[in-house]
Amino acid sequence: MIQNDDILSNMSKVSLTTQNRLIISGLILSTILIVAIAFFAIFNIQKKLNQGYQNFGQIVSKVLAIESSELASDLNSNELYTTLKSHADTMVQTHSDIVFIEFRDSQGNLIYKTSDKTEQNLKTPNIIVSSPMTNKDNFNSGSVTVGLSGNIINQISSTTRVSLLFVFTVAWLVFAFVILINTYLITRELRILQRGVQKISGGEFGYKIQENEVSSEVKELFNAFNNMSNRLHLYEEQNIEQLTLEKNKLEAILMSIANGVVVCDNNDNVVLVNNHAQKLLELENNQMLDMKIQQYIDTEGNYCFRDKIEEFKDTPIEIIENKPLEFNIQVDKRVIKSIISPMFTTRNKDYVGYIIVLIDMTKEAEMDAMRSTFISNVSHELRTPVTVLRSYIDTLYNYGNEFDYETQKEFIGTINQEIIRLNRMVNDILDFSRMEANAQMEKSLNNIYEVVDDCVNQVQPLTKEHNLKISVYKQDGIPEFMFNFDGIERALTNLLSNAIKYSPDNGEIHVTLKTVNDDIEITVSDQGCGIAPEHQKKIFDRFYRVENNIHTVKGTGLGLHLVKQTIEKYHNGKVFVHSELGKGSTFGFTIPVKITADERSLV
Repeated sequence: MIQNDDILSNMSKVSLTTQNRLIISGLILSTILIVAIAFFAIFNIQKKLNQGYQNFGQIVSKVLAIESSELASDLNSNELYTTLKSHADTMVQTHSDIVFIEFRDSQGNLIYKTSDKTEQNLKTPNIIVSSPMTNKDNFNSGSVTVGLSGNIINQISSTTRVSLLFVFTVAWLVFAFVILINTYLITRELRILQRGVQKISGGEFGYKIQENEVSSEVKELFNAFNNMSNRLHLYEEQNIEQLTLEKNKLEAILMSIANGVVVCDNNDNVVLVNNHAQKLLELENNQMLDMKIQQYIDTEGNYCFRDKIEEFKDTPIEIIENKPLEFNIQVDKRVIKSIISPMFTTRNKDYVGYIIVLIDMTKEAEMDAMRSTFISNVSHELRTPVTVLRSYIDTLYNYGNEFDYETQKEFIGTINQEIIRLNRMVNDILDFSRMEANAQMEKSLNNIYEVVDDCVNQVQPLTKEHNLKISVYKQDGIPEFMFNFDGIERALTNLLSNAIKYSPDNGEIHVTLKTVNDDIEITVSDQGCGIAPEHQKKIFDRFYRVENNIHTVKGTGLGLHLVKQTIEKYHNGKVFVHSELGKGSTFGFTIPVKITADERSLV
């Protein structure tokens, strides 16, 4: 809208300036034309007046010459002088425009001239004409010269010039007045229209021009403008409603998206923060709106976005558009992955700001740390039995003949235990990989008593080292039901192995098999050191291990996680633990007995 206002304002300024120039140019040209016509008329009138005055002087001299010739026809020289003098003086005195009269004889000698008088000498002749004095017989008796001052013609010329100038001036003023009035009326209508256009360009759609005292053509233009304004108003209402709907939909999508979203304009002001971003950044409602994103401080007091925003701005748009800027920040022990991407308008691809997507990577970071720990533990756990096996086998290979039967048997027993341990670790890793890949675990109709007996028999050799005793209670009457024999066997074996690891010497382990409602429940209880409550919530997580001055037994951290996956994911059961520090632990699980034939396999 601002750009449109500027364009309209500039256009109006340009049109007014051009119009003023045209008006001024027209006035100047009309003035020049009127002045030229006035001067031409005055010049012609003056010329005609001069010609008429010249003719008038010629007539006066001829009349005087005829009269003087008739008067002097029968007079002597003295009478002639007196008569001519009297007649000439009378003529000069009665006609103010005659400056002098001069008489000469046929030889050109001066007879009389009235210009000898002082009063007459003060006059300056403008026109001098001469006529011959002839009698009836056409005899030339001399000449008469008349000097005219031209006062009459000057007065007539002056009056004529003033009159003409007055007339042309009045005509010019009327012409200019008419032009100005017409221009005012036209520009007034244009100003009314311009004001309406400014209202429209300012967003005031629906504005109407109510002016009625205008010409019919302009009135039609005003009606067309009002019609256009009304249509724009209707369009605006529909457009605003549509834009509001789209905006609300977009905000609803951004607010409900699983990842955090922060939207900033091209001045780095935060214009939108969705709910998940507020939770990740630990913000209150609308706390960051209209703030600079660079002002956000993480839990360590660092401006975690400032340097990255500068790096984002310093990177060319072509590069950052294809490869958004990624980095991690930490907020209250959360690891948050941040991705900054530019935003553009749909139509013109103009840069309008950027969007920051926040992804909670805390679990992934913990998993990476656990995975590193797992690899380290697995490497250590694998290296230990391999080292033991190599040492014992090398000793038997090189010095076996020197040992008695009991010593060889002891060596072979140790080798067998390490092989069992190594095999269990390899199986745990393979089972973990299989479960991560969502491999199938087929079920069949099996006897749960056989699973308990097999597991107890498998771990009996491990109890001898610490002189442990395993007591088993099995409730009678449990029918066969659908389950995966190997999976349940490995799960129970893991529980028994852990109980053996953490039981004190000469301790006792209790195994219980019973029914609870429609489920069977198997528990393994030991007399070990117990597990703190804060560790019990995570004890079944993958790679999780309790490492302190009490729990020092090494392992992969997969055993209990595999138990949980086998029971809950593949058998719709439930695992649990009850433990108290210093009083031992009870691990167990429940499995539904009533399983339909359609659940023979579970992905």
